[in-house]
Amino acid sequence: MVTAGLIHILDIIGTVVFALSGAVVGVRRRMDLFGILVLATVTAVVGGIIRDVVIGAIPPASVKDWHNPAIAVAAGLVAFFWHPWIDKLRSPVLLFDALGLGIFAVTGAQKALEYAITPASAAVLGMITGIGGGMVRDVLTAEVPSVLREDLYAVAALAGALVVVVGNALGAPVALTLLPGVALCFFLRLMAIYRGWRMPFTRGADDRSRP
Repeated sequence: MVTAGLIHILDIIGTVVFALSGAVVGVRRRMDLFGILVLATVTAVVGGIIRDVVIGAIPPASVKDWHNPAIAVAAGLVAFFWHPWIDKLRSPVLLFDALGLGIFAVTGAQKALEYAITPASAAVLGMITGIGGGMVRDVLTAEVPSVLREDLYAVAALAGALVVVVGNALGAPVALTLLPGVALCFFLRLMAIYRGWRMPFTRGADDRSRP
């Protein structure tokens, strides 16, 4: 029960920081208030909605329950009115974003397993839960989704989800798979942020002329 409560609290934190990240993108693109709130909400809830539609959890939790969209809108309003202050908190927001990514990835994978989805598909759905909103945000702002580039973001989410899937296959208690999954995803994101860890990528014509 304590673990469920902790996950719920961290899930709320993840929703807030993802919404803030979407709203900040809107502010930097000089969108109006409506556009900023749309980006905030999309970033926070779309990943979970995609997962729920795929596994047949209809209506999706974020549609049936008003709490997550309301939290996302509130975070978007904060970003709109106090964006200079949020910019000063860039590093803490990145850290919480990494934590939220791990939480959404593992809880997404666990929910998929509860709906009797195959282990491989559950891992992918866990990853999508974590990265789906950011991908849609990038598409709406005419950017190549960052998760498809070299940064360890989607891979970190997938690694965290795989911990849950493997633990489930081995019969481990849920609480003993969720936290290590979050920790692994969080660690990989920290290494990407502070150590420059990234996936291999091709060098284009413009890059070949650089040292």
